[in-house]
Amino acid sequence: MSRAAVFVDAGYLFAQGSVELIGQKSPRSALTLDAAAARNFFRDLVQKVAPNTEFLRIYWYDGTSSGPTPQHLALMHLDDIKVRLGFVNSVGEQKGVDSLIVTDMIELARNRAIADALLLSGDEDLRVGVQQAQEFGVRVHIVGIRPARGSQSLFLLAEADTTRELSAAELTAFLKPNSSVLELDGRREDCRVAAAALAVDGLADVAEQVARMQPTQERQVSVELFRAQKKIPSSVDRELLTRARKALGGQDLDGHQKKTLRKAFIDALESLGDQTEPNTEVPNP
Repeated sequence: MSRAAVFVDAGYLFAQGSVELIGQKSPRSALTLDAAAARNFFRDLVQKVAPNTEFLRIYWYDGTSSGPTPQHLALMHLDDIKVRLGFVNSVGEQKGVDSLIVTDMIELARNRAIADALLLSGDEDLRVGVQQAQEFGVRVHIVGIRPARGSQSLFLLAEADTTRELSAAELTAFLKPNSSVLELDGRREDCRVAAAALAVDGLADVAEQVARMQPTQERQVSVELFRAQKKIPSSVDRELLTRARKALGGQDLDGHQKKTLRKAFIDALESLGDQTEPNTEVPNP
């Protein structure tokens, strides 16, 4: 019976997993790994990628600066997982992990212990291991995390017999953002919504200011021009954009903001109608 092994680069898993699940590269503390669920997921993945093989085991590669972590120990004590540890240097760089993966892949291939290898990583340095394993007849399946084309070496992908991309739904079977991260993201989203609301209010104030500056007899003409041609006189438009930019702290307006500003200006003109303003000159903000 042909056998298949899984090679998991934990550094890649956590780095790219955080991008997919959180939206940006985050510390490992931002994610929670369910070790048993991870083992079950990759064991099942073998049957999907190489259905005519028997599952051998999972090799889990990671770096450490002070010995095995509680997460490493949890993985070590599970059936069907072998943990291999490199080291993390003083600047947080993982060292020695790639050589462990390459060595194991080549030795298993040379000893004809496997017929298929599933490799979850994106490092180009692993290409030599893929090539030599293939020379012994092993089929190598490169597994990535969406978007894999942006997180994996194109040269590594080119060497693969097959490639596969894990989605967020698949990842969350064993890897999830911590609740504190989700709460923080929620607060960030609330801040973004609040900022957007403040910006809209600011644009409405600017629109009303400029509308009040317009001579009474020209207001209806401007409204009709806008309704007919979706245009505002260029001199008025420049005044609107200049004042809005100042109101937003010097920030240029995007297309949506400009559209909102112009509509608010026309609405203000219609609201003012034929009202005569005692002072149509508004000091520059």
